[in-house]
Amino acid sequence: MNTKRISLPFLFFFFLTTIYAREIKVLAIGNSFSDDAVEHYLYQIGAVNGDTLIIGNLVIGGASLELHDNNATQNNPAYSYRKIVNGVRTVTEQTTLEKGIKDEDWDYISLQQVSQNAGRYDTFFPYLPRLIDYVKKHTTNPGMQLVLHMTWAYAQDATHSGFANYDKDQQFMYDKIVETINKVSDELQVPTIIPSGTAIQNARTSSLDDTLCRDGFHLELTYGRYTAACTWYEVLTGNCVVGNTYKPETIDNIKAFIAQISAHFAVVNPNKITNLPVCK
Repeated sequence: MNTKRISLPFLFFFFLTTIYAREIKVLAIGNSFSDDAVEHYLYQIGAVNGDTLIIGNLVIGGASLELHDNNATQNNPAYSYRKIVNGVRTVTEQTTLEKGIKDEDWDYISLQQVSQNAGRYDTFFPYLPRLIDYVKKHTTNPGMQLVLHMTWAYAQDATHSGFANYDKDQQFMYDKIVETINKVSDELQVPTIIPSGTAIQNARTSSLDDTLCRDGFHLELTYGRYTAACTWYEVLTGNCVVGNTYKPETIDNIKAFIAQISAHFAVVNPNKITNLPVCK
């Protein structure tokens, strides 16, 4: 009889993956920027490392914290609720914030400001504190952790009207986003920030240059979105994303490596741009 042998290294790898594999449930309350960040590659990055991610995203295009706060107060069924389970994405329209929050025992719930206001401190108040109270009231997981999503600065040639808030200067916009998110985080005692904005800025110092946005403000569909997803993965799991074997089929190994190290250095140094001259 033919008997297949299983090598000791394989058993050791299987043993480690079984011990450290986790199920992580994360819900984003956002807009098209949370779509860019969590809906396309985050599940796959986790899956190849043995982690199962259940991902929710409550979306209204262009939604600000003020709009989310109004919808919470009025219980408006205004959201497109996207959910990824076992890699399968479903969409439920006309959903309320309360329904999405109560749908799972979320480990993490993320909040973010609309991109043009992400570096404007006054636009976070009084809306974000009220939203935080609302989320805490309706969560079904007493151990749920709130996180803030640091979004990215626009491309240098962006035509978005909100770019005028930052004198149409990418570096100035990035600096104001970093300053604002940290000030808000400290004041509201939400210590976890997902620094997608720094990851994108890191990648812009590489051979990718200023190509990370597809229209000046939304992320490029492959390596742009992949960079943000790598950032989310490393923050949520604590695992270094560099060397992760998943990448979108349409990008080469160099672009994948740039995305991974851009994300990793953003997590290590969230408030500072890391130049990547090796990738020029």
